[in-house]
Amino acid sequence: MSEYIEQACAEGARLSRACAAVGLSERTLQRWRRDGAIGGDGRTREHRTEGAVRTPANRLSPRERQAVLTAANAPRFASLSPHQIVPALADEGCYLASESTFYRVLRDAGQLARRGRVKAPARLRPQPLEATGPNQVWSWDITYLASTVQGMFFYLYLIMDVYSRKIVGWEVYPQESAAHAAGVFQKAYLREGVHPGTLVLHSDNGSPMKGATMLVMLQRLGVVPSFSRPAVSNDNPYSESLFNTVKGRPDFPSDPFDGVEAARRWMTTFTAWYNTIHLHSALKFVTPAQRHRGEDVDLLARRDALYRAARDDNPTRWSGPTRNWTPPASVLLNPGKPPRDQEKADTNMT
Repeated sequence: MSEYIEQACAEGARLSRACAAVGLSERTLQRWRRDGAIGGDGRTREHRTEGAVRTPANRLSPRERQAVLTAANAPRFASLSPHQIVPALADEGCYLASESTFYRVLRDAGQLARRGRVKAPARLRPQPLEATGPNQVWSWDITYLASTVQGMFFYLYLIMDVYSRKIVGWEVYPQESAAHAAGVFQKAYLREGVHPGTLVLHSDNGSPMKGATMLVMLQRLGVVPSFSRPAVSNDNPYSESLFNTVKGRPDFPSDPFDGVEAARRWMTTFTAWYNTIHLHSALKFVTPAQRHRGEDVDLLARRDALYRAARDDNPTRWSGPTRNWTPPASVLLNPGKPPRDQEKADTNMT
């Protein structure tokens, strides 16, 4: 390599340019000349391919490393971290290595894992809930409503029946608390005439949902609580969808509410529209109140008969069966993933 540099310099090239062309520095070339290795690369083959290998002067000996492992695996230290082991040894007048060295030795030995029996908390999916009629499964949540005071919000407590999608209880408060939640739920429970032991109430993991006042109320009324996983909004989809409907209405105020009473007046109007006028797409376009009272069965049967009569009058206009007006028999909350075999069958059908 050096001969190429010498040849380039003899032909007029600058030394720095010639050295840069072959990937060397001028000082490296000067050192080779000084050490008499001008005929070739002064580095060994190992150093040329892998770089210089230097052993730290303070590296632990094999005996010292084994002492660290022995101490970390001692029965009395088996559940402790190095941050606890090192001070404990120091109190006994023994110093083997620092905490970072303990961690490094344990990692090299493949023993850097969670110590002790305590495992990370598992976030299990909530149990699937099926509603085959009204007042079997309720879902509820709290959402923010902006106020005219910056940084201040009103809180909308909203309870719905999963089977019928009917809003069975709501209230707006300037605070968020378990006591308010318990009061809203108790009023809805008594108004709907729910029997003890027949209702499951699903919610997320917020403090009002899991507060002592709310849980005591549920226990006293014979209601089974169900909770979503922490920070997983998909576990409570019906309430989230209803909030989207609330705030997505064309007449939802574009300006913040100037008081709790203003928010309550708007929610009164919305609830009346939603329960008695809104034709819900998931309910074959009947209102939640009709579904809740069981009127959807006869209503949808009349629609089906009308469509069949229309097909009989003009059969050429129909290329297949009439529209399916069969009401959904049940509603599932958090059904989970279907079995693999069923999932494959559904994919093949589509």
